[in-house]
Amino acid sequence: MNAIANVKSKFQNYKNLDSKDKKTFWKETALNNALYVLLILAVIYTFLQNNRFLSINSIVNIVSLSAANLPIACGIAGCIVLTGTDLSAGRVVGLTACISASLLQSMTYASKMFPNMNPLPIPVVILAVIVVGGIVGWVNGFFVAKFQLHPFIVTLATQLIVNGVLLMYIMINGNNGQPLSGLDDSFKKFVTGSILSIGGVAIPNYVWYGLIVVVIMWFIWNKTTFGKNMFAVGSNPEAANVSGVNVMKTTIMVHTLAGMMYGVTGFIESARIGSNSATTGLNYECDAIAACVIGGVSFVGGTGKISGVVMGVFLLRIIFVALNFLSINMNMQYVIKGLIILVACAIDMRKYLVRK
Repeated sequence: MNAIANVKSKFQNYKNLDSKDKKTFWKETALNNALYVLLILAVIYTFLQNNRFLSINSIVNIVSLSAANLPIACGIAGCIVLTGTDLSAGRVVGLTACISASLLQSMTYASKMFPNMNPLPIPVVILAVIVVGGIVGWVNGFFVAKFQLHPFIVTLATQLIVNGVLLMYIMINGNNGQPLSGLDDSFKKFVTGSILSIGGVAIPNYVWYGLIVVVIMWFIWNKTTFGKNMFAVGSNPEAANVSGVNVMKTTIMVHTLAGMMYGVTGFIESARIGSNSATTGLNYECDAIAACVIGGVSFVGGTGKISGVVMGVFLLRIIFVALNFLSINMNMQYVIKGLIILVACAIDMRKYLVRK
């Protein structure tokens, strides 16, 4: 209802503008939504070049890849709302993915990291990786809030620390950095199995887990005091402090929650990939940050919606899949990803300056 009311209000305001202001209105609208226009054009172009791009199989693949990245994007979005970021996200995903894989390898696998240990119950492993991710997030939030350090510096430091821990972890018991594979069937079935198919194409279970994460995060952001405090701190920490908001506690909680989401992502990625190594999760934070900015989570702070994050993840994944359908060189794909982030941030800052 609010969305409909906003549309009616904007339409009414537009009717009251003179011809010059109407031209300015359309110019601003076009610039602010340029990225979405380019995305739509890219989808149309890709479909014309390869009509399999919009087949059921391709669509399910896009949805599945998007769902796998939703937890990390929802987590890092909270950090961006606080005018920060989190460079450690990808490394936390890698660490928790390797932990999940090592604890859930099949007993019959010859290169099992812990040969005498049966695969742990899946809920125990989920709890373990959430705790590991939460600890890293808590450390990030503590140093940002307690010592007023910039999140970029703090998370850069924890990125290096977590990477070192990951490299040491995969050397345990003579594993010597070998990929962790041979996962137990129950683990693979739990994550990549399917209970529903569309047009004969199976939808993996982790799609539903991604949706559950979205619902939980939407509730936290919109229906809890913590969510309101997060946006208050992101908008103006001094004013939030005067209003009675515990800025330090809120900052730590946001980063801790983000770390927990990275743990969930690592658990899903572990089974989705099937063979985990030190490169698992590498640069995942870049895609997550780009998705958040595309989805309207602003680096100026205090602005963002979970629905926007979901849309951003989905649109970004469409572009990446389209690049593969167009047989774009992988090296060039990195260039395009960087340009997307740059353009999205530029548009975001432009919106802020116009409002200001």
